[in-house]
Amino acid sequence: MKFIDEYRDAAGARQLAGAIRKATTRPWTIMEVCGGQTHAIVKFGIDELLPPEITLVHGPGCPVCVTPLELIDRALEIAARPDVTFCSFGDMLRVPGSRTDLLSLKAGGADVRIVYSPLDAVRLARDNPEREVVFFAVGFETTAPPNAMSVYQAKREGLKNFSLLVSHVLVPPAMEAILGSPHNRVQGFLAAGHVCAVMGYTEYLPIAAKYRVPIVVTGFEPLDILQGVLMCIEQLESGRAEVENQYARAVQREGNRPAQEIVREVFRVVPRKWRGVGEIPQSGLGLTEPYAAFDAEQKFGVTGVTAEESPDCISGLILQGLNKPIECSAFGTRCTPEHPLGATMVSNEGACAAYYRYRRPGRTETK
Repeated sequence: MKFIDEYRDAAGARQLAGAIRKATTRPWTIMEVCGGQTHAIVKFGIDELLPPEITLVHGPGCPVCVTPLELIDRALEIAARPDVTFCSFGDMLRVPGSRTDLLSLKAGGADVRIVYSPLDAVRLARDNPEREVVFFAVGFETTAPPNAMSVYQAKREGLKNFSLLVSHVLVPPAMEAILGSPHNRVQGFLAAGHVCAVMGYTEYLPIAAKYRVPIVVTGFEPLDILQGVLMCIEQLESGRAEVENQYARAVQREGNRPAQEIVREVFRVVPRKWRGVGEIPQSGLGLTEPYAAFDAEQKFGVTGVTAEESPDCISGLILQGLNKPIECSAFGTRCTPEHPLGATMVSNEGACAAYYRYRRPGRTETK
């Protein structure tokens, strides 16, 4: 635990918080673009260490949360077929569709399986040639390389019974959509370190320059986040708008070139609808023409499935940083992890789930 504990050192956190207080002379609003960072902020009370002038808001940093409702319904339609083995990471199973979720479908007898790698799904397709095996490819740039590798491997092996239901989204276009909104109040960003470990951070340079906002690539532990906030505040206070890398132990400027190459081989940039936000141009990934035969939406004819969001769920406002979870009238009452209205309440990286676990009114925690 040494290498985790050193980034959770209480004295170091107090020192960084003091430096932030000393550097802050006026109000600033900073958005973290990662659900893992959101959970760390709420769990460790990082926001409560900051001076009142600094507001941290939570962005669309949970890929499970921004997977559109209609794509969940398409997943459910495919998974309900008797000839399909539907594979997914575990955090997708409780995300509500229009009428049910994958976990309930599994309980009713559908062959829905939790896997720990998309290559597990490839193995299932190889071992069960009589069944159609579908993997739910959800995520930001972080999970795109292994998902791309699964299709690449399936094609090399000539597997005709493997396909992807693709819901990949890209971080930079989402940041631009937030900054371009007339309701935007974000003045600086903490960028997701794991995304940048794959893609590098050169894509953020034109965004920082165009919108005059500092962007700090940041890790996930308390000291990472506090240092990221400090670097962002120092830029804001001095009038700079640059891309800086707090997470230098894991992120290089150019990222992981081999990972980028396999992504470009298998995926192309496409428009993508974000749950609660709407369609953002050029913000997603779809399969390239050489891999089009592995597109589950086309293979199973579900592209026409549409759905409407619950009017009681404000997850879209939360994902845009316009509201906090506790400002939702349904939070903790009509919307709980057991009976969620939206994905932000059930995902391991969802802001509502973080607040429900660590901040809901009346909650007491055993240390």
